[in-house]
Amino acid sequence: MENHATIKNDVEQYYSDKVRTHGATPAGVDWNSEESQLLRFEQLLKIVPSFTKPFSILDYGCGYGTLFQHLQSKCDNFSFTGFDLSEAMLDSARELQGESPCCQWVSSLSETAQFDYIVASGIFNVRMEHTDEEWLAYIKSILEEFHKRASKGFSFNILTSYSDKEYMRDYLYYADPSILFDFCKRTFSKRVAILHDYPLYEFTVHVRYDEDSAL
Repeated sequence: MENHATIKNDVEQYYSDKVRTHGATPAGVDWNSEESQLLRFEQLLKIVPSFTKPFSILDYGCGYGTLFQHLQSKCDNFSFTGFDLSEAMLDSARELQGESPCCQWVSSLSETAQFDYIVASGIFNVRMEHTDEEWLAYIKSILEEFHKRASKGFSFNILTSYSDKEYMRDYLYYADPSILFDFCKRTFSKRVAILHDYPLYEFTVHVRYDEDSAL
């Protein structure tokens, strides 16, 4: 798995600048509104089949921790880890959400760190000056990390290539759903779903391993 250090450095700088400019707001994590942010969370969390049983979850690219707050409104039997490349984001998360034995905010993960589920919201959208080929390779490398660390499944969202042309921006990455579906299906699990029926210019991918995914 490639390191992609240059891309990660660019991502860290981009989002650190955002949160320093806009603070702990949807704009601080490059979203348009709180409503769209919560709608994305609902799609991502469909990877968790039940909120009545205990589970562990990694929010990869956690920003200032809104997903943790959202999960608290659903259940209280989960262990949460928020990971972000930006220390500025993590500082905001710690200040807003606090830390406890069941909630931690980190900028690095040990080689052996494992979770039931991994979710990632918006981390693949801002390509900046990197080529589409470089960015897709980066996406695949992060998904391979998810596969290594998640025991039951992972979900992520990404802007869609079916977006209206007049709204598309050069510095953003718009993915072909069929390419990512095929990659995940052939590489990770037989149980892959694409959610592309909610009213945003993006789609969500679910990859599941539980319940005899190898059938």
